[in-house]
Amino acid sequence: MNLETFLHNLHFDIEKIIPQGWEADWADAPLAYKLYRDLPVVPLSLEVPLMLEGRGIPEKLDLRTIGHFLWYVNGLNQFSQSVSPLDSTENRMELMHSYRRFIPSGGGLYPNELYMYLKLEDLPVGVYHYDVAHHRLVLLREGNFDSYIAKALGNGCDMSACFGTVFVSNMFWKNFFKYHNFSYRLQGLDAGVLIGQLLEVSKRFGYASGVYYQFLDRTLNHLLGLPEQEESVYAVIPLSIEPTNWTSNLGDKDGVITSEELCRELPEIHHHHFQRSKRRADYSMLTRINEASMMETTQSFRKIQSRDRVHRNGQAVSLPQVERLSYDLASICKKRYSPDLDFVLGKVSPIQLAYLLNEAAASFSYRNDLDEIHIKNKPRVSLYGCFYNVEGIPNGAYYYDSSDHSLRSIDPGDHRFRLQSGLTGPNINLFQVPLCLHVVGDKDHLIEAIGYRGYRIQQMEAGMLVQRLLIAALANGMGGHPLLDFDANACDEIYQLDSTEKTSLIQIPIGPYRDRPWLKGSLRS
Repeated sequence: MNLETFLHNLHFDIEKIIPQGWEADWADAPLAYKLYRDLPVVPLSLEVPLMLEGRGIPEKLDLRTIGHFLWYVNGLNQFSQSVSPLDSTENRMELMHSYRRFIPSGGGLYPNELYMYLKLEDLPVGVYHYDVAHHRLVLLREGNFDSYIAKALGNGCDMSACFGTVFVSNMFWKNFFKYHNFSYRLQGLDAGVLIGQLLEVSKRFGYASGVYYQFLDRTLNHLLGLPEQEESVYAVIPLSIEPTNWTSNLGDKDGVITSEELCRELPEIHHHHFQRSKRRADYSMLTRINEASMMETTQSFRKIQSRDRVHRNGQAVSLPQVERLSYDLASICKKRYSPDLDFVLGKVSPIQLAYLLNEAAASFSYRNDLDEIHIKNKPRVSLYGCFYNVEGIPNGAYYYDSSDHSLRSIDPGDHRFRLQSGLTGPNINLFQVPLCLHVVGDKDHLIEAIGYRGYRIQQMEAGMLVQRLLIAALANGMGGHPLLDFDANACDEIYQLDSTEKTSLIQIPIGPYRDRPWLKGSLRS
């Protein structure tokens, strides 16, 4: 199967990319976190702050604060036991155990890992892995790598002004074992959700940040010692106290840089890690497309212009003008929960909807290497929704125009039956959900602009917007549950997206919910 057909089927014909009868081997499942062996470790403080608002710019950067930062980004925060109400055929209930984080992940498998290049006074300068299971740092390579990382980014960032740099990677097997080739779509979205959380937490800690999607892949994998058939870097996020200089002409300084020449600057490193699985199925399709997405030279770095093909002719429905929501991110994160059969239909007020959409759109703005620096760039992903039982707003499908904070009517009526019919799983009752939102992006998945790398970039940006939506929903007293088992073709028809050359990327039902019966225990001191 060629790669373009593979990406098409990922969205519109999933059955063609997953073998018939595929079942996960749960007895040989990998761990949801990576464990390195026989390397120096640095424990992190478990006495995390209970609130994140009002911190301001930090007076000093130390290991203790970095530990708090990493825990709120990706740490284990809760152990829970719950029972499934679906297993009633034998008059018994199945007990389910889970370790929860502040972010959602497809199947709770968390295919992404965090690495950090840190320059702190109380820590050896070097590259570390964040060991989620033990809340500690694992030293992978000691030394100052400012110049090396800057070159890998095309000299587009002043690394000397950054105290740290985060690398978000993807481990292919961690969710391939369950979802087969469909995991490629999940991995990008999960990475985006993680990046979205990282950027929001960075703001609370007073860190300036930005996302680099374009870099010399092999040089950064080489720096971290990642075997590319197992794991690869997806995004780079430098952190500083003051905003750093981002050059507009990436790759121009010091001429063209190639992966091959840069890798020669550092010796190879090989580390052992434990993942538990003894057997692995063939995931060569994922490694093929990952290799096709790699950048070998800084000359291939590009800027991407958003194509503005949206519904601006539909009847405008004004939303109440609102300010940004005020909330404590730590408190909101601790409430995170993905309702399924726990949704209960209730009325949503116009002010709730206005706060939800405004906050998600406003918080999504972020610095990255795809946009021109001195131009007001339009987002490459946008929000559409099917609304039911919202006071003062007729039931129907709408486009949210963030530029003037209004809804544009596309198709009036109750679309819940059609949306419910498009679900492949029985775990959500959309008749109990007042807001069913969809993140929408270009149908070619940015491939024309930046090649196969564009697909994973689009999925990451979609995931980032999803995380902003979930945070805004919780701050509004509602819950959200990201879904990929929906019929994208049906949703595209509802929103009349064919003429816009766009498609639905992910579905997020949002609404009131009731707590399910479960036993929960906090993992913080």
